[in-house]
Amino acid sequence: MDSLLEVSFDADSVSSKHTDWLASVNQRINLQELSPKPYWGFDDLTHKAGTKLPNCFYVKADVKRIEKIEHFHYKEIYVLQKFSPDKFIDNIGKGFLRIDFDARTGHNHGTKFRIKSDVLPELYESVTEV
Repeated sequence: MDSLLEVSFDADSVSSKHTDWLASVNQRINLQELSPKPYWGFDDLTHKAGTKLPNCFYVKADVKRIEKIEHFHYKEIYVLQKFSPDKFIDNIGKGFLRIDFDARTGHNHGTKFRIKSDVLPELYESVTEV
């Protein structure tokens, strides 16, 4: 059996912009630890991430609005190749990956795994600036 990523709920980590939502969770089910705890196997996680992100581009840009239209000035572009499951798992351990249970609106929009954008290149074996 492969290693597991077990999920804990930390009410103190919820953004202050979600105060009303957090209060509603507290009222309905309290803010204690999840029971049972959701989990994913590392093999499942790395397979799913690897199928969605085998190769990609990472673009850094400045954004400016002019008369309600966004304009982009592309500053850096990178080609990211060969997604690394080991680097993905390593960055989970560093705390760069967050799990978003997107159900704040009363409708379940699914579970998302979020990573800081500037960490994305660290998940690949090959990073080439264009």
